[in-house]
Amino acid sequence: MAPESDNTRLPLRAGAMLLFSIAVVCIGLGWHSAVTTTSSPEADLRAAASSASETPSSSAAVSSSAAAGAPASGTSSSTSASASSPLVCVYNAGSQSGLAVEVTDTLKAKGYRTSAPGNLQSASITENTVFYTPALRDEAEKVVADLDNGATADPRPSAFTQCRGGIAVVVITR
Repeated sequence: MAPESDNTRLPLRAGAMLLFSIAVVCIGLGWHSAVTTTSSPEADLRAAASSASETPSSSAAVSSSAAAGAPASGTSSSTSASASSPLVCVYNAGSQSGLAVEVTDTLKAKGYRTSAPGNLQSASITENTVFYTPALRDEAEKVVADLDNGATADPRPSAFTQCRGGIAVVVITR
């Protein structure tokens, strides 16, 4: 009877070793995925939600200004710039709580069209930065001047996917 129980034990040990090796592989893949990813899924969801919520309101603002009669081209540019200005998205990448809200309120008070502020986790951005596409360089320079917080205007890296089609402001410090 003893030899028979050894035969049934060997497949159980092999099964346990197989399950153990699968668990080690899964842990290794999970660790690799966590280390190599550069964006936060939560930040991507927040950015998508804010851009989706901005789309209807911006089209409503354009249609309401068209219905009210757009200002003539010789009138104040600040009035017409608010309807046609690019979207400015502010992200807090620093440790100061509420910094993105503060900067968003400042930009909104200066007439910029802003999205909801958000947080950004990035070790590669170490100073206040305004990211722009080539078409929005002049507007980004205006944002830098209006912020007056030592921010620099830099071309948007291809890996930076937040605030597509707009100007992204990443703040670290006041």
